[in-house]
Amino acid sequence: MQLRFSFRLDPAPGQRIELAKAFGCTRVVFNDALRLRNAAHEAGLPFVTDADPSRQVITEAKKRPDRVWLGEVSAVVLQQAPADCMRAFGNFFASLSGKRKGQKLGAPRFRSRKDNRQMIRFTRNSRFSITPGAKPRLPKIGDVAVRWSRELPSEPSSVSVIKDAAGRYLASFVVEASASPLPESGIESGIDLGLGRFAALSDGRKIDSPRFLRRAERKPKRAQQALSRKEKGSKKRAKAPLVVVRRHARVAGTRREFHHRLSTQIIRENQAVYLEGLAVKGLARTRLAGSVHDAGWSSFVAMLECKARLYGRTFVKVGRWFPSSRLCSVCEAVRQDIPLSVREWTCSRGATHDRDINAALDILATGRAERQNACGGPVRPGASPARPVEAGSQGSAAA
Repeated sequence: MQLRFSFRLDPAPGQRIELAKAFGCTRVVFNDALRLRNAAHEAGLPFVTDADPSRQVITEAKKRPDRVWLGEVSAVVLQQAPADCMRAFGNFFASLSGKRKGQKLGAPRFRSRKDNRQMIRFTRNSRFSITPGAKPRLPKIGDVAVRWSRELPSEPSSVSVIKDAAGRYLASFVVEASASPLPESGIESGIDLGLGRFAALSDGRKIDSPRFLRRAERKPKRAQQALSRKEKGSKKRAKAPLVVVRRHARVAGTRREFHHRLSTQIIRENQAVYLEGLAVKGLARTRLAGSVHDAGWSSFVAMLECKARLYGRTFVKVGRWFPSSRLCSVCEAVRQDIPLSVREWTCSRGATHDRDINAALDILATGRAERQNACGGPVRPGASPARPVEAGSQGSAAA
C-alpha cells in the first residue's frame, strides 16, 4: 500500500525564489492545458489526448518568446501539470456518469496566482534523491533542509513540495509500505462519537472533546478583527491575513496530532473497531456546525480506517440510520425519542443506561453481527411459521 509522509522544509532564500518560479511555471502550464481543452470542446473537436497538451503547452511553448522562461525550471515538474489537468477531467466525467463514488465534482478551473496554496511534484524521472546528509535534492533547486521526525519505510517514488496558506514549506513523500500486522488482540471495541464527549468506548471509557478551536478562538478572532481594521491597500493590510491563517493552522495542527495519537492507541489496543457512520456534511449545516467542524470526525475516521489496514486490524462501519442511542443494549427494546439533553435513561424493563456508553455497546453488537454476516455466519435466527393468531397486524375485532 502507498503511504504519504509530510515533513517541514527550510529552504534558503535563493531556493525560495527558485520554488516560486516553479510554482508559477506549473500554474501557467496547467492553465494553458485547461484552455487548450476548453477551446477544443467549444470548437467541437475530438477530446484532447494526454500527449497533446504536453507537446503544445511545454515543448512548443518554450520556443515562443512569451513562454521561453519555462526552460528555467525542471521539465518533469512542468509535465505533471497537464497530466493533473487531464486527470481532473477524467474524475469530472467519471463523477457525471456515476462511476466515481462520493460527492459530485465540478469541471476543472483555472489556477490563480493569488491562491494561498501552491504545489509542485517531482517523480523519479526528475532524478530527485535524498543525499547522505539527509536532504532531498531537487532538480534546479538544490539540497533543501528538512525537519525529519521519522525515517521513511522505503525509497520514495515521488515528492510534492507544498507552500501552504501559512507560508510554510512542506515535503510530502509517497512511499510503498507493506502491512505490518500487530500481535493478535482479543479485544473488540465499539465507538460512539459525539460533541459533549469526543468518543465513548464500549468498555466504559469516555474521551473528552478537546475543542481546540473553542479554546483558542479568542486569538484568531482578534487577528480577524485586526485585519478588518487595516486600511485597504496598505502594507499592514497585506500582512494581516497571514497572521489569521497562522492562528488557524496552529489549531488545525493540534487537532491533527490529537487524532493521530488517539487513533493509533485505539488500533493498537483492539483487534476489531466498530464505528457508526455519520452524515457529517448534513450535521455541518445545523446550528451545531461549529462544534462539528471543531471535532473533525471525518479525518479521525479516515485515520482509523487507514491504520486498521496497515496494522492488520478489522474496521467496520455501522449504518448511519441504526438507532444506537435509543436501543437498549440489554433487552433490545427501542425507545421512541430521547432528547439530546437526556444523558441517562431507563429502559421499560428497568435497565438504566448512560446514553453514550449504551450507544457504544449497541454499535459493538451490531458491528459484530454485520461482520459475521459478511463472512457468511448466522446473524438472525431462522424463519419459523407464524401462528394463526399472529397473522394480522391489527388483530381480530372479536378479540
